[in-house]
Amino acid sequence: MPNSDTLRQKVLVLYLSSSSLEAGVVAWSLYDGTGEYLHMPGDGEDAPYKTGIEALKDGWRLIQASPLIQHSEGDEFRTGYFKYEFFFEKIISKEHD
Repeated sequence: MPNSDTLRQKVLVLYLSSSSLEAGVVAWSLYDGTGEYLHMPGDGEDAPYKTGIEALKDGWRLIQASPLIQHSEGDEFRTGYFKYEFFFEKIISKEHD
Protein backbone atom coordinates (compact mmCIF):
# COMPACT_ATOMS: atom_id res chain seq x y z
CA MET A 1 0.00 0.00 0.00
CA PRO A 2 1.51 3.36 -0.99
CA ASN A 3 2.38 5.82 1.75
CA SER A 4 0.16 8.92 1.65
CA ASP A 5 3.33 10.97 1.13
CA THR A 6 3.76 9.29 -2.27
CA LEU A 7 0.22 9.88 -3.54
CA ARG A 8 -0.35 12.63 -6.10
CA GLN A 9 -3.53 13.87 -7.72
CA LYS A 10 -4.28 14.38 -11.38
CA VAL A 11 -7.33 16.51 -12.23
CA LEU A 12 -9.09 16.40 -15.59
CA VAL A 13 -11.78 18.95 -16.45
CA LEU A 14 -13.99 18.05 -19.38
CA TYR A 15 -16.51 20.47 -20.86
CA LEU A 16 -19.20 18.49 -22.65
CA SER A 17 -21.76 19.52 -25.25
CA SER A 18 -24.65 18.61 -22.91
CA SER A 19 -25.28 17.46 -19.35
CA SER A 20 -24.87 13.78 -20.28
CA LEU A 21 -21.55 12.03 -19.64
CA GLU A 22 -22.10 10.44 -23.05
CA ALA A 23 -21.96 13.86 -24.76
CA GLY A 24 -18.93 14.90 -26.78
CA VAL A 25 -16.04 16.87 -25.29
CA VAL A 26 -15.85 20.47 -26.53
CA ALA A 27 -12.97 21.67 -24.31
CA TRP A 28 -10.72 20.29 -21.57
CA SER A 29 -7.95 21.02 -19.07
CA LEU A 30 -5.53 18.60 -17.41
CA TYR A 31 -3.57 19.30 -14.22
CA ASP A 32 -0.89 16.78 -13.22
CA GLY A 33 0.22 16.81 -9.59
CA THR A 34 2.82 14.13 -10.33
CA GLY A 35 4.85 16.58 -12.42
CA GLU A 36 5.28 13.95 -15.14
CA TYR A 37 3.15 15.72 -17.73
CA LEU A 38 3.51 19.45 -18.23
CA HIS A 39 0.39 20.71 -19.96
CA MET A 40 -0.72 24.16 -20.99
CA PRO A 41 -4.34 24.92 -21.95
CA GLY A 42 -4.72 24.91 -25.72
CA ASP A 43 -1.51 23.00 -26.43
CA GLY A 44 -3.25 20.08 -28.10
CA GLU A 45 -5.73 19.61 -30.90
CA ASP A 46 -7.31 16.39 -29.63
CA ALA A 47 -9.15 15.92 -26.35
CA PRO A 48 -7.81 13.09 -24.18
CA TYR A 49 -11.28 11.45 -24.35
CA LYS A 50 -14.25 11.80 -26.68
CA THR A 51 -16.83 11.59 -23.85
CA GLY A 52 -17.00 11.64 -20.07
CA ILE A 53 -17.88 7.94 -20.10
CA GLU A 54 -14.53 7.18 -21.80
CA ALA A 55 -12.73 8.93 -18.92
CA LEU A 56 -14.66 6.83 -16.38
CA LYS A 57 -13.78 3.64 -18.27
CA ASP A 58 -10.11 4.65 -18.13
CA GLY A 59 -10.18 4.89 -14.33
CA TRP A 60 -10.87 8.58 -13.77
CA ARG A 61 -13.21 9.23 -10.84
CA LEU A 62 -15.96 11.79 -11.32
CA ILE A 63 -15.85 14.24 -8.41
CA GLN A 64 -18.07 17.10 -9.59
CA ALA A 65 -20.56 17.94 -12.31
CA SER A 66 -22.00 21.38 -12.97
CA PRO A 67 -25.50 21.90 -11.61
CA LEU A 68 -28.21 22.22 -14.22
CA ILE A 69 -29.38 25.81 -14.07
CA GLN A 70 -32.26 27.26 -16.04
CA HIS A 71 -30.88 30.02 -18.23
CA SER A 72 -32.88 33.03 -19.25
CA GLU A 73 -33.95 33.69 -22.82
CA GLY A 74 -31.06 34.97 -24.91
CA ASP A 75 -28.36 33.21 -22.87
CA GLU A 76 -28.06 30.56 -25.58
CA PHE A 77 -26.07 33.15 -27.57
CA ARG A 78 -23.60 33.98 -24.76
CA THR A 79 -20.12 32.51 -25.00
CA GLY A 80 -18.66 33.53 -21.65
CA TYR A 81 -18.37 30.02 -20.23
CA PHE A 82 -19.09 26.37 -20.90
CA LYS A 83 -22.20 25.13 -19.06
CA TYR A 84 -21.42 21.43 -18.77
CA GLU A 85 -18.22 21.15 -16.74
CA PHE A 86 -17.16 17.81 -15.20
CA PHE A 87 -14.20 17.33 -12.83
CA PHE A 88 -12.41 13.98 -12.71
CA GLU A 89 -9.44 12.81 -10.64
CA LYS A 90 -6.90 10.03 -10.53
CA ILE A 91 -4.70 9.34 -7.54
CA ILE A 92 -1.22 8.22 -8.63
CA SER A 93 1.50 6.67 -6.49
CA LYS A 94 4.76 8.53 -7.05
CA GLU A 95 8.01 7.93 -5.19
CA HIS A 96 9.91 10.98 -3.96
CA ASP A 97 12.97 11.96 -5.99
